[in-house]
Amino acid sequence: MFEKLKNNYQKSRLKNDEFSFLFDELQEDEFVSFDCETTGLNPKKDEILSIAAVKIKKNKIELSDSFERFIRPQNKICQKSITIHHIRPCDIDDSIEAKIAIEEFLHFIGNRTLIGYYISFDIAMINKYTKTLIGTTIPNKSIELSEMYHKRYHKRSAHEFVDLKFDTILKKLNLPKLGQHDALNDAIMSAMMYLKLKNIPEYKGAYS
Repeated sequence: MFEKLKNNYQKSRLKNDEFSFLFDELQEDEFVSFDCETTGLNPKKDEILSIAAVKIKKNKIELSDSFERFIRPQNKICQKSITIHHIRPCDIDDSIEAKIAIEEFLHFIGNRTLIGYYISFDIAMINKYTKTLIGTTIPNKSIELSEMYHKRYHKRSAHEFVDLKFDTILKKLNLPKLGQHDALNDAIMSAMMYLKLKNIPEYKGAYS
């Protein structure tokens, strides 16, 4: 009931009917794995530098239909930021305006469920732009991979620490690491994580 009310409220704030498809009936058999590279970890003041996404249809990653955009930031990229995402000013010489990239991203994801690693941050960053561009936040459902992994991890004891680092989850699931961490590689690896995890039963006991 709450979700329906929230959805109706978001739709009522939509100021561009071009994006009403975001509120269409959910496509249950299609998902989108996505990732953002940003200038920092504060959605209120930081900016997106790149967005990438891949669709998952019928348990298959659609690599031929991937999405990747580099965004021209309004502020200068600081050196501290570069050490995190490795995106230099010269790497975004051919980047596009945030408005164009975000609108294209919305058309790519449609109303599909979103998948990602600590996805709440990436969604918050997207919403920072959509509030201005279309008047509301995106209504898409989302799946958090670290939570999905934690539920399926078989602890040796009730007190065992579960390492939820991205690279650790990849290794535990016997999945390959695709070169350096950039938005597209992370989106693809996140999609692989999801397909591997969805076939592992959820862990029900306290320990095993």
